[in-house]
Amino acid sequence: MMKVNEIFYSLQGEGYHAGTAAVFVRLSGCNLHCPFCDTQHESGTEMTDEEIVEAVKPYPARLVVITGGEPSLQLTKSLVNALHDIDKMVAVETNGTHRLPGNVDWITLSPKDGYVDGAEVVLRIVDEIKVVFDGEHEPSMYPGIMCTHAYFIQPCDTGDPVRNKAITEAAIEYIKKDPRWKLSLQIHKILNIR
Repeated sequence: MMKVNEIFYSLQGEGYHAGTAAVFVRLSGCNLHCPFCDTQHESGTEMTDEEIVEAVKPYPARLVVITGGEPSLQLTKSLVNALHDIDKMVAVETNGTHRLPGNVDWITLSPKDGYVDGAEVVLRIVDEIKVVFDGEHEPSMYPGIMCTHAYFIQPCDTGDPVRNKAITEAAIEYIKKDPRWKLSLQIHKILNIR
């Protein structure tokens, strides 16, 4: 059983798969308390692997994004296998502080160690790194982690349009100086979709 906050169908709004149709399985709870967290993820319903798969099945997208909160606290190999059995690609968005089942297809590491004490990253191989950028902290390339696809800077959404604009402009300038990074905008917020 896993505590599931919500399951919904939308477009991936961030990172490498931005714009791709996806089923989101948001698991409840997190081990960190980031000051900029924009997700209500504490409440939820206990669900079995089979119940989660049945809730995902009606949607035609192949991509399933397991998110949270922090999905590594609950995600099991058996759920990933069950989603594979219905021909889904399983992506996980994680802060990287806990190990993941080895059968996950795509790992998005969004490390928070620059913002929260005790957020040490334990993962060593990921598909993409997506760093929240506040215009003040220098983003790390995480040289001890093998990233197979891309490094993203994502401007922090502070809720203040003036501050957000300044942060986005600073992110653009940072990327122009260090083009190893790419810009990740939260397009679901721009489009006002889930």
